[in-house]
Amino acid sequence: MSLSKSHYIKDANNQTNTKMLQILKKYFGFDSFRNIQEEAIDHILEKKDLLTILPTGSGKSLIFQLPTMMMEGVTVVISPLIALMQDQVINLQSNGISAAMINSQNTFEENDLIFDQLRNKQLKFLYIAPERFQSGDFLYKLHDIDINFFVIDEAHCVSEWGHEFRDDYQKLGLLKQNFPHIPITCFTATATKSVELDIVKTLGIDAQNILKTKIQRTNLIIRSEKRRGDGREQIASFLKIHADECGIIYCFTRKETTTLSDYLNKSGFDTLAYHAGLPSNQRDDIFLKFKNESVKIIVATIAFGMGIDKGNIRFVLHTSMPKTLENYSQEIGRAGRDRLNADVLLLYSKSDELGKRRFIDVLPESQYKQNNYQKLETMYKFAISSKCRHQHIASYFGDEIEECGTICDNCMDGEKEYQDITVEAQKFLSAILRVEERFGQGYIIDILRGSKAKRILDFGHESLSVHGIGQDLTKEQWGSVADTLLDIEAIKIVGEYRTLQVTIVGRDVLTKKRSVKIDKKNLEISQTYKEYKKDIVVDEQFEIFRALRTKIAREDEVAPYIIFGDKTLQQISQQLPTTTEEFLNISGIGQSKLEKYGEVFMELCHTLKFENVEEVTSEKVNKNLTKTYLQTKDLIDEGKSLDEILEIRELKDSTIIFHINELYENGYISQEQKENLFSPMIESFPLEIKEWIEEGLQSNDIRILKKYINKYSYLF
Repeated sequence: MSLSKSHYIKDANNQTNTKMLQILKKYFGFDSFRNIQEEAIDHILEKKDLLTILPTGSGKSLIFQLPTMMMEGVTVVISPLIALMQDQVINLQSNGISAAMINSQNTFEENDLIFDQLRNKQLKFLYIAPERFQSGDFLYKLHDIDINFFVIDEAHCVSEWGHEFRDDYQKLGLLKQNFPHIPITCFTATATKSVELDIVKTLGIDAQNILKTKIQRTNLIIRSEKRRGDGREQIASFLKIHADECGIIYCFTRKETTTLSDYLNKSGFDTLAYHAGLPSNQRDDIFLKFKNESVKIIVATIAFGMGIDKGNIRFVLHTSMPKTLENYSQEIGRAGRDRLNADVLLLYSKSDELGKRRFIDVLPESQYKQNNYQKLETMYKFAISSKCRHQHIASYFGDEIEECGTICDNCMDGEKEYQDITVEAQKFLSAILRVEERFGQGYIIDILRGSKAKRILDFGHESLSVHGIGQDLTKEQWGSVADTLLDIEAIKIVGEYRTLQVTIVGRDVLTKKRSVKIDKKNLEISQTYKEYKKDIVVDEQFEIFRALRTKIAREDEVAPYIIFGDKTLQQISQQLPTTTEEFLNISGIGQSKLEKYGEVFMELCHTLKFENVEEVTSEKVNKNLTKTYLQTKDLIDEGKSLDEILEIRELKDSTIIFHINELYENGYISQEQKENLFSPMIESFPLEIKEWIEEGLQSNDIRILKKYINKYSYLF
């Protein structure tokens, strides 16, 4: 290569890197890249196919969003869930980047408008679900658009070996046939070697074009404990260290989500239950409340979570064992996406493994069935393991890391201390035999603890020699003894009534041919979880800024984290920037966020920094409405009618109506002023339509009505 050509290439690379950093700061508010972001972006700019495997919270979205801002054309992002797409689109728009999504909730008119914008090069991102590619008409329309590259999010769904295989995703292998010259970039946080190879084979990506980073989440404390009884004592203890923090509790059944949520609410926590059996409008409402932080704890089945792009989830708790380590990794990945400290706890018992095994048992004999057995066994080994949890997960996904040292229970606890429970085991086994192996675990424990329940009296079991010989242990501790006996296969669970039977190993324990030991931790009555340290200092000053963020989010009808994440908000509350330069120096603030929110936040910073701080409270901030509301108030004070305000402000009538209600709620205008403004609109509202709407609202959410009214206008 000639010297001049070498200089030219070096200069071009320097210009590219400079432009990348400028865009990084302008749109995303960051000063530097992390992990493999820059290397991955270079691949995309070179128009190469790419599979990127990196843990949740590593800045995946930025990898494909930034290069789009350096390229001509639109990026088509294929994503599995509407909620996930909505969050991404709102985030991009909040950063001053044009984006839209086409989905089943859109009207025909809305989708046509989006295609017009695409043809007119008014959008940089289009978000769509994978099933859209089954439509010939949709593919035809895509050929009219200047697409720079495709993005496939959650790419593990492509693989039959993955834990969330979807047929629509596998059919994305046709992308290369339909668009042979357009590069594909795909992302996943969870891919074993077999899944990784299946993805590149299905999508036609060169196996050389794979980028990986270390899978370890260094901000995540991972714990696994044997569940004592129903686990409620452990759950309550865990939640106490997460006061005022957002989190998800995963349950195995729909019924458990409801009963546990009720229990926690009666215990002083604020939770909502979520599962697939709820009406869709109710699920949407719960999801929205969690995003907007009007409720902070969701008790859910695994139906909840995949569409969450919420950065400040501080904990994930599993009340029972997931079926695979892939599922588990995906679910705990929802905690700590903002890279601040987060805490995850798995409560398990041997019965979890046995229960899930029964679901596999009924499958027809196949390699798929054997794979499921293997994955379940791997998950259970992880739950009971004494090795570093982070190292265990990394190894499963083909990664090698050192022991974490301080961010998993096994490393924090050091060497396990075992206690001999042979005598307790013999008592438990004797009780099973005394009742002729006809009863389940709960009944056996009741006998050992001397219960006088009607059922025990009816069977005459209060007269057994084993009745009351185990009152020195709690129900939860006896549950740990039973789990240990299940682990060593001294007992087994039989039939639909889950009765216990003693095995050959159990008879060896009874005849003193074998001893039984238990991890001493599993007999502890309580656990403090003291190792978790909060990154966010929630003092009065932070609360004041959080109140302002909440108010703006409510006005803009977006989730608070769309405005600023907790990490950015804490920096603002600590540094109190009062100039444009100081504000832009905060991580996570770019030009668009400065223009949208800089003035109001810097005004509050100035007040706290230079004026009477004691007069500023979060309650007062909530009552101080922003400039757009005050502009509406000024027009009301001038005596303008609602129609005149709409004409002057050039805003939607729904926005101005919302302004008026907020002005009234916060004491800026009187009830009389509000009624005078609304009176002409109320009087002109057609009575028959009002009655029809009110009738419809008795059985449907208003958003559902709006959706079907739009469809009706096109279909009939």
